[in-house]
Amino acid sequence: MADSTKKTTAAPPEVDRVAASRAAVAARRARAAVKAAVADGSRSPLDVLREAYEAPEGVEGRLRGTEFLTSIPAIGATKTARIMDELEISTSKRLGGLGRLQRRRLRQFVADWVASHGGTGDRLVVLAGPTAVGKGTVASYIRRHHPDVRLSVSATTRPPRPGEVEGEHYYFVSDAEFDRMVGAGELLEWATVHNASRYGTPRRPVEEAIASGDSVLLEIDIQGARSVRRAMPEATLVFLLPPSWEELVRRLVGRGTESPAEQQRRLETARVELAAVEEFDHQVVNVDVGEAAQKVVDLMRPRKGRR
Repeated sequence: MADSTKKTTAAPPEVDRVAASRAAVAARRARAAVKAAVADGSRSPLDVLREAYEAPEGVEGRLRGTEFLTSIPAIGATKTARIMDELEISTSKRLGGLGRLQRRRLRQFVADWVASHGGTGDRLVVLAGPTAVGKGTVASYIRRHHPDVRLSVSATTRPPRPGEVEGEHYYFVSDAEFDRMVGAGELLEWATVHNASRYGTPRRPVEEAIASGDSVLLEIDIQGARSVRRAMPEATLVFLLPPSWEELVRRLVGRGTESPAEQQRRLETARVELAAVEEFDHQVVNVDVGEAAQKVVDLMRPRKGRR
């Protein structure tokens, strides 16, 4: 005789149900606190997006796109529905579950919105990219041809290269002085680059320039760009690309400022750095220095037609 006994799924113990209920309530409260902080202006919506993208299963990442947008002052339910439709994002999507292009579109919209409603917007632009792509050359061109743009001068522990001027290209400091600056909180960001020298951005000149309404350009490495986004989520990040890998190799070898061993180490780093391009808001290909510089400067100008 066939066994007619039916298997049943046991109900979870009462203690588990209570724990799950408490966890759900705590999660709702945490999300509500994030929305309240955005609504009262104590937290930038761009910082919320940064956290959501970095930790999709965290509090910010679990926010639905509609919840997030309606928490931003002056964006109501009707406007949110239109924005989601224009950005091609489902109303059921959570911030942490957005695709790569959806993330970029949403962040760009929010950056535009923040800028047009009193934020720093594009006044702080970070120019980064792989080694030998020409960041310093583009920055120098901007310094000469666009005097209205303030260029931040980084501090570094490496010795100056031929032609580099103290206080114009870098502040060349000792390891001890760099340690002091780090300990005193005087650097907006800093990192060890190519497993060798340290570079950092003095904080005070950047903050003072932005407070006075000036545009500031930071020409730094990719690690530094990530640090700036954490410290100042409203910064616009621009990735400078070479026309091709072969051209990048030619430029690195051609400048003759590194030994063959150092060149190889930098090229290995460059391959890894190129993979970070999707983390940035804009991409500029450095075929012609003047054209690349103009594109970067254009990103620092007030844009028309913001929503």
